[in-house]
Amino acid sequence: MTDDALLDARDVAVLRWRSRRGLVENDLFIERFFERHGAHLTVGQGRAVTMLMNLPDNDLLDLLLRRKEPEGEIATDQVKAVLEQMRQRA
Repeated sequence: MTDDALLDARDVAVLRWRSRRGLVENDLFIERFFERHGAHLTVGQGRAVTMLMNLPDNDLLDLLLRRKEPEGEIATDQVKAVLEQMRQRA
């Protein structure tokens, strides 16, 4: 499957379920992201979400609040793009 292929509804539901966090603040950003973009997530975006969800809660929150920017192996264009989508306000 290519990076720009759309995830099917089941894959999005699994990704959304796996994205639940221990910090409510993170959950608010993530829920809003899935409400806005969940219906048209690509394989590449799903991979980027997974990389972000593998971070500890406090590191993820620092990224979402722009206290930090992605570094190292997560500093990919796809992760940066998804992170910007998560940071968007109403």
